[in-house]
Amino acid sequence: QVQLVESGGGLVQAGGSLRLSCAASGSIGRINTMGWYRQAPGKQRELVASITSGGTTNYADSVKGRFTISRDSAKNTVYLQMNSLKPEDTAVYYCNAKIGLLTVRDYWGQGTQVTVSS
Repeated sequence: QVQLVESGGGLVQAGGSLRLSCAASGSIGRINTMGWYRQAPGKQRELVASITSGGTTNYADSVKGRFTISRDSAKNTVYLQMNSLKPEDTAVYYCNAKIGLLTVRDYWGQGTQVTVSS
């Protein structure tokens, strides 16, 4: 069993910052890419940012220059530093980990709410 536990969401004013954390535990094995997705009401879940085991990052255009993803492989933890937050960033943020060597499976956290007030 693999568990992803997120923390760090909350309510912040526009222009503010939040830092999300996601720690993986259990029978982890090899963690490949870790990432953050978000889902706003009435919208599809979308990729926010991802980071490979080698440190290569990828960002949605809407967050480039404002969000930074990082990971601590020793702690099986991924972080999302969110700066200059906008009301349109309001969503439930989900941590994702792709785990496995020959067979890669997706694991998801329970989600953490981020609300940005104008």
